[in-house]
Amino acid sequence: MLHTFVAYVEDLPGVLTRVASLFRRLNINIHSLTVGRSERVGLSRLTLVCDASAEAGHRIRASLYKLENVVDVDDIAKDPAVTRELALIKVAASPSSRSQIFDLVEVFRARIVDLTSESLMIEMTGVESKIEGLIEVLREDDGRILEICRSGKMTMRRGHHTSSVLKAMGAKPEDNADADAELADIAKESTVVEPE
Repeated sequence: MLHTFVAYVEDLPGVLTRVASLFRRLNINIHSLTVGRSERVGLSRLTLVCDASAEAGHRIRASLYKLENVVDVDDIAKDPAVTRELALIKVAASPSSRSQIFDLVEVFRARIVDLTSESLMIEMTGVESKIEGLIEVLREDDGRILEICRSGKMTMRRGHHTSSVLKAMGAKPEDNADADAELADIAKESTVVEPE
């Protein structure tokens, strides 16, 4: 099953290397990895998607939590969440084929962000299946796609707030206390074993 981990990590050199090394040791492939600044000063938000069993998911979460410079980890695969991905797609476009591409872009609710005499660039934000649909249609014409750049998944849980968000809202972070205690217990029980 696919697991989506959201981790808050200190904005310091070497953190991403530690995370990648953990997945290498566990022999688990990372499908998507997105990192950027968060609402917390000095912390970055890391969204990581991987394929692993439910048991392995608990082990990964606990192992991530134990890494140096990792402040908080959440596995939100089964919870209601909003997930988006950004894609930039550069396609070959002659004056005669532009109108057809413009119509296609409108159908997929994307937009043109750059236009030259030989090509145009499409920007699209949405779920992975929607982006894959546009790419599939564009690939029907061989040689049309020149470059593709995708951000990876960005996910935010619906209705669930971290303790810092609850504090900013003036609420008490008691709702997260049980989850934090459970995570601490998992982290104590779990160990990462190096493969021989």
